[in-house]
Amino acid sequence: MSEESGTAIVVGLGNPGPQYEKTRHNIGFMVADTLVGRLGGKFSAHKRSGTEIVQTRLVGRQVILAKPRSYMNLSGRGVSGLAQFFSVEPGNIVVIHDELDLDFGTIRLKQGGGEGGHNGLRSISNALGTKDYLRTRIGIGRPPGRQDPADFVLKPFSSVERKELDLVCEQAADAVELVLHLGLEAAQNRLH
Repeated sequence: MSEESGTAIVVGLGNPGPQYEKTRHNIGFMVADTLVGRLGGKFSAHKRSGTEIVQTRLVGRQVILAKPRSYMNLSGRGVSGLAQFFSVEPGNIVVIHDELDLDFGTIRLKQGGGEGGHNGLRSISNALGTKDYLRTRIGIGRPPGRQDPADFVLKPFSSVERKELDLVCEQAADAVELVLHLGLEAAQNRLH
């Protein structure tokens, strides 16, 4: 993916509603908000896809920043709707999401692969008919003890994590800009 690759869609994953706002599962929304904040933009409803979007230019590319208005496990419908509406191929879609298998604050870029039990990714893969989209994975760590991962992701960040959360969101936003600008491999080489 380089500047010549046309329009990109960048989707932050999360759940709508104030009760989910500060939870681990909503870090994708937080990073999307960070990117929009950098631009001084504001999300508005895109009724055809059931998402909130900002159309902008980012690192020299036309970009649609999006947040699905459905629950996480139904995210695919909105992402697929945007991809069809704006004629964007899966290789030009970047999904920002929480990742249990990475330590808190670790950021990794990848394309394709499994969903690791992440219902938002599963929904997107099913709706697009492929797993071959880009991912910005943001580590939230594993739940302590025997806590159920499904409960863990819906809990707020710890007080220690909250102190670093803004910085993590900024770093993840930087990673998204990097992959949009340089393409996956060059961005991975710089980030990892």
